[in-house]
Amino acid sequence: MAKKRLQHTGVIRDYDMHSLPVRIGYAFIYVLCFIMVIFAVFPLIWVILAGFKDLKEFMSSTKIMPNAFNFGLFLKTWSQLDLAKNYLNSLISVAGSVVCALIFNGLLGYGLSILKPRGYKLVKRLVMLSLLVPATISIVPLFMNIQRLGMGNSFLPLWLSYGANAMYVVLFIQFFESLPQSMIEASRIDGCTPIQTFFHIVLPLSKPICAVVAIFAINAAWSDFLLPYLVLRGGPLQTVMVRLFVFSTEQTVNADTMMRSVVFSMIPPIILFILFQKQLTENSVSVGIKG
Repeated sequence: MAKKRLQHTGVIRDYDMHSLPVRIGYAFIYVLCFIMVIFAVFPLIWVILAGFKDLKEFMSSTKIMPNAFNFGLFLKTWSQLDLAKNYLNSLISVAGSVVCALIFNGLLGYGLSILKPRGYKLVKRLVMLSLLVPATISIVPLFMNIQRLGMGNSFLPLWLSYGANAMYVVLFIQFFESLPQSMIEASRIDGCTPIQTFFHIVLPLSKPICAVVAIFAINAAWSDFLLPYLVLRGGPLQTVMVRLFVFSTEQTVNADTMMRSVVFSMIPPIILFILFQKQLTENSVSVGIKG
């Protein structure tokens, strides 16, 4: 039985592997990628392993591996921070942010790419121009408007801030422009209103881009600190990131306890990446090609 040959796809074909310079370059790329992975993953692994050390071992030992994997230390830190309610607050913030990111940005992208009302080109240019404005510049007027509207100490402004994201709008525009116009015209002939067409035709056909935007929104909403810290005012609605900052300012916090609290903040993004990394990369590439 003939040995099955390894098939190489992409820029380097199977035939190219017969060349010695190509094989050397191929090996060099693999080594370079491996080194980059080590630099990217090592801090994460170090933080997790450091969480298993008590204060004495953490301050005196230079070894990466702990003397013992004591999960009781993590349970003690969890109860000390009372992170259960903060996790719930973060989940509420993330859920609302994802819904607003999909609905509001999707509606604007739908209007600019499919409906195209009068003046849509100007609005589209303004959306693209807003990508050049750093987010830190807009935080002051955004917070002032939130205070004037009396929406402080609530999740609503956090949700709405993700419902007005220029990057998400651009992603929706690029994807919607690739949709078959015949199906949209057929819905209009059947008597569907523009809103009905959006929810019954466009969104079901846009599951790939919706998944990409949802993953981006989840990661951004979970990791966001500044706006939740300003809006929630350190009250009972604190998210995990805000709680960790408040916890780090307390004088009684030890370095090992703070390290374990950081691990708790990293768990959801890690799980999200593990579960959806393939879908995220494939959909991001497909959206870029269609755009």
